[in-house]
This record gives sequence, structure tokens and C-alpha cells, in this order.
Amino acid sequence: MGLQIIKPDTHIDFIGFRKIAFIISAIVILAGIGSLLAKGGPKYGIDFAGGMIVQIKLDKATDVTDLKGAMKELNLPGLTVQTLGLEDDHEYMIRTSSSDISSQAVRDGIDRSLAANLKDRTFEIQRLEMVGPKVGADLRAKALEALFYAVLLIAVYISGRFEQRWTAAGIMAAALAGGIYGIGLTGLDMGWLIISALVLTLGLCWYLKLNYALGAVVALIHDVIITVGIFSILGKEFDLTIIAALLTIVGYSLNDTIIVFDRIRENNIAAKSGTYFGDTINKSVNQTLSRTLMTSITTLLVVFCLFVLGGGVIHDFALALLIGIVVGTYSSVFVASPILLGFGPGSHVGEGEVEAA
Repeated sequence: MGLQIIKPDTHIDFIGFRKIAFIISAIVILAGIGSLLAKGGPKYGIDFAGGMIVQIKLDKATDVTDLKGAMKELNLPGLTVQTLGLEDDHEYMIRTSSSDISSQAVRDGIDRSLAANLKDRTFEIQRLEMVGPKVGADLRAKALEALFYAVLLIAVYISGRFEQRWTAAGIMAAALAGGIYGIGLTGLDMGWLIISALVLTLGLCWYLKLNYALGAVVALIHDVIITVGIFSILGKEFDLTIIAALLTIVGYSLNDTIIVFDRIRENNIAAKSGTYFGDTINKSVNQTLSRTLMTSITTLLVVFCLFVLGGGVIHDFALALLIGIVVGTYSSVFVASPILLGFGPGSHVGEGEVEAA
């Protein structure tokens, strides 16, 4: 027998906690949406909003406040300075949202300012990159498309994988393709287009009774919204590394949900007539709980090491993964499974009928 951190005969009533779980999820989601509305949307990084990144290396440690003060006379908009790499590397990342001046002018200005204000130090500009507003907008649109199509293809896969209804999955894919094309003709902004398409996906899953897909897609959207909301509350920037983290979270959460759904399907097939579907879900979640926790804890340990020791470049990426792994594990138990109960395929008998019997 493999390592078990949860006793095999555990009988936790997860379904019984579903209302509390829904309230917690609603509070966190509303807090995140409220933060996004109050701040006028996500805080985009240079990848999406345009600007410049300058990486410099000094011969000795320098406080970021002193470094920023040394460049004050340049009046670069949105100027931020952060350490990069390990402490002994003495490397720093300078960011500015300005893309109206040439990269050579910025390089010369930083050279002059640091030489004049940090005379006891030597420095070297190792990298200077500029992203224009048009390129940033294109990257933002493509990143949203990547997230949407990942969720869409997952919905089609789950429909065929768990319910063996490839025809219905094909109909949904065709309807979505037509719907997205039609919505695209209205000229909506890419963000609204993606939101409309996700609503259409959930509606088709519900109408075609693709219940496993509906539970999985809702859980994935739940995880992404909460992660984005917490990042907004913390004032973190969104750039390409965060989009990569969100796609990783989608994959991790889906893997966890599939394991739980697979056991639910097996137990539902083997269940006797008259069995309450909620009991089948509770039994399945308890059976997979030990594996779920061990996978999450070991993954969290690795990501936490990256968060603490990985340096400034991957700090926010690791933070997004930390949030996503916790939320993804929670959602597979407390979001996806209860939704499956509500729209479930195998509710042999209702809870009230069991109690009456």
C-alpha cells in the first residue's frame, strides 16, 4: 500500500459544506472584481501596456531607493526599480511605461544620471528592451485568446472523455465556432468577445447536458478569476509570465478535477439503484483525498522554494502558481463536484427521497 496521509475509511461530508464553500468563493470573487473595477481593470505590465525594461549590474550592493533617486531627473513615467537574481549579483531591473522616446535616449540618460549621482560605483547596462503600445495590445489579445481556447478545448475533451458523447461535443465545438464568428462580426473588444464566448460555452454545456464539462469549465473559470482578482488586490502587474502561470493553473486544476471526476464516474456506474448521487460524490472525493493532498503539498513545496529563492524575475510567476494550486485543489472538491451534483448525470434518487425511504 502506498503512502496514505488520510485514513482509507474517512467519511467527510464535502457535499454538506457546499453552501459555505459557495459563499466563500463568492466573497473572494466579488472582492477581486471590486478591486478590478475600482482600479479600472488589470494593471498591465510592459509586455501588454508598452514601455521599456533596462537591466543593469553594479559593482556593489545599492538600495533600490537610492538607485531610483539617482534617475529622478530623467522624469521617466511609471519608473520602478527592483532587485534581480541573488543578493550578491547586484543586478537591478528598471522599468518605465514610456515608449515615446528612443531607447538610445533612455540609455544615454541612465548613463549620465548614474555616473553623476553614484560616483562611487561602476555599472553596466546589460539589456534594454522596448515594447510599443501596438505590440502590447496585440500580445494582450493573443494571451486572452490562448486562455479562452484552452478552456474551450478542455470542455470538448471532458465531454467526450467522461460522457462518451463525442457527437454532442462536436456539436458544441461547431456551435461555439459559429457563435464566436458571429460575435466577432459585432466588433466587440477582445476582452468582451472572450467573456461572451465563455458564457456561450457554459450555456451550451448546460443545454446539451454535458455536465462533467460544465463542472470542469466552471471550476477553471473560478480558479482564473480568483487568481486575477487577488493579483489586482495586491497591485501586481499582468505580463506574459502571469499568462503562462494562468495556463499552468488551468492544466493543474483540470488534472485534479479529472482524477475526482474519474472516481465519481466509476463509483456512479457501480452504485446500486436508489443511491443518492451526493453520497457517491462524497465517497469518491474521500477516496482520492490522500492523493490530492500529497500532490498539492509536494507541488506547493517546490513552488514555494521558487517564490522565496527564485529571485525577482519569477517572483510573481511563482506567486500566481501558489495561489492557483491552492484554489485549484479547493475548486475540484468544493466547486466542480457540487456543480456536478446539481446538474448530475447519475442522481439515481434525490436526497429527500432517500431520507423519506
